[in-house]
Amino acid sequence: MLPSLGPTELIVIAIVGIVLFGKRLPEVGKSLGKAVVSFKDGLRGITDEIDQPTPATSKVRETRTGGSAPRFE
Repeated sequence: MLPSLGPTELIVIAIVGIVLFGKRLPEVGKSLGKAVVSFKDGLRGITDEIDQPTPATSKVRETRTGGSAPRFE
């Protein structure tokens, strides 16, 4: 497990980020934000696909529950 970050570590990370990226730091933050949003949208699309039944699976469910299956007497 990773230990939690304290205030000292966060300050060091912020200083290193400012030194490395300088004036480009807002651009880097914006691109990271867009990447996170697109990742979440992709996950949401996958979960929506999983949750929605396809016509083939709904037809199988219908026949299993006695919907429109032919009956032989």
